[in-house]
Amino acid sequence: MNNSNKQTKTKFSVVLLGLLFVFVSVLEFHIGSIKADQEQDALGDDTIMMLGNDSIIPVSSPSEPEPKVVKTMNIVMTAYSSTVWQTDDSPFITASNTYVREGIVANNYLPFGTKVRFPELYGDRIFIVEDRMNARKGNYHVDIWFPTYSEAKVFGAQRTYMEVLEG
Repeated sequence: MNNSNKQTKTKFSVVLLGLLFVFVSVLEFHIGSIKADQEQDALGDDTIMMLGNDSIIPVSSPSEPEPKVVKTMNIVMTAYSSTVWQTDDSPFITASNTYVREGIVANNYLPFGTKVRFPELYGDRIFIVEDRMNARKGNYHVDIWFPTYSEAKVFGAQRTYMEVLEG
């Protein structure tokens, strides 16, 4: 094969890789938009508001009653991120088979879907139990998910109390 053919094949490969990258990026954006639309449909139009094509924010409704606290627990709270050495071979999927995201916590005691608050650390913000921890962790240990390892490390370990909310 001569140099001209090699250069042509190399240029073709670079163009093909560039097109593949663009296709994957467009596909990821489209999938993200579909997921946001599905989340908005699932939550109802009065609970979230879209900001652009890729951001949603919760909107509180004055008609919603204050969640009732059914139990208060003293806990140790630590943090984790989506790294294989902190989780398992699928670090972006929770034990309840959902994608990791802000607002989820891991706990071995409470059922999946339980809503909880940490008033000393996060005020009225509500978190949902969607993940589990290593079996050696006790029932009074909660892991909060952070997008990066450095954020999780800065959070460290803290003693606080957790409010378990009704339904």
